[in-house]
Amino acid sequence: MAILSEVEEETQQNPSSSSSSSSSYQFDDTLKSLLDAQKNPILVIQTVIDYLGRKSDLFNDDSVERKISSLVSSAKKKYDDELLKKKKEKKLAEERQLKEAEKKKETVKKVVVEESKKEDAKDNDNENSSRRESKKEDAKDNDNENSSRRVPNRGNGLDLDNYSWTQTLQEVTVTIPVPQGTKSRFVACEMKKNRLKVGLKGQPPIIDGELFQSIKVDDCFWSIEDGKFISVLLTKQNQMEWWKYLIKGDPEIDTQKVEPETSKLSDLDPETRQTVEKMMFDQRQKQMGRPTSDELQKEELLKKFMTEHPEMDFSNAKFS
Repeated sequence: MAILSEVEEETQQNPSSSSSSSSSYQFDDTLKSLLDAQKNPILVIQTVIDYLGRKSDLFNDDSVERKISSLVSSAKKKYDDELLKKKKEKKLAEERQLKEAEKKKETVKKVVVEESKKEDAKDNDNENSSRRESKKEDAKDNDNENSSRRVPNRGNGLDLDNYSWTQTLQEVTVTIPVPQGTKSRFVACEMKKNRLKVGLKGQPPIIDGELFQSIKVDDCFWSIEDGKFISVLLTKQNQMEWWKYLIKGDPEIDTQKVEPETSKLSDLDPETRQTVEKMMFDQRQKQMGRPTSDELQKEELLKKFMTEHPEMDFSNAKFS
């Protein structure tokens, strides 16, 4: 540092030295051609010093070695400073590029997230819309189906053009008008497990088709009432369900509007009464979307079994 200070002092005392230094760039082309010829910076320096020694009084000054050393140190420092500056500028440029890249990345990410949200919202809207439309269609179908069903007559059956029928949970009674004075020998009645055929002999049958459900043939019979009606009594095989129609293809009734005469429940035997009450309970449960008595019983049995066997895995068990 002392040598550098002395050089700076001499430079301040000799302004021409500073101007000479600042104008040294005018020899760049000459020095470059010399450097290209030698290919070795040390040889170039040696050549210049040798030239100065031969052509000037440079070495007459005892302090020349110190001055040259100071100049080299000053040039090295300048070079190092410029190199450090370039490194800092390069680092700052790289940091700016990195920040810009991160910023672009965040921007793209936000755009993708927003677009994804829009797509999800659109899909949800479409899905909800589809569900609403599906519910509307289901409701419409139910309405159409219910509207196509007829209100049952007082006997929980239906009055048709050629005959009428009524029902209880146990039986179905069919009434068929015939000409006054019709005798039983003129009647043709055939009852099978799932089929009924009734009419007058020598004429097309009045009823001929598949029943809604099977019957107990041995417990069924027919008769002539007042000489003007054929009455057919059918005993149901399944005595826990209301029939929607008598013969397949006939109009259906709305079984939710069936109203059994509660006043007659007391006249039934305990077993039949229990069956009727169970049927009425299940019907109300179905209308409210709740489990029937059988489903409730299954749930209770499963819960009891689970309590008695805690070592078993019931994670996949279903109550319905």
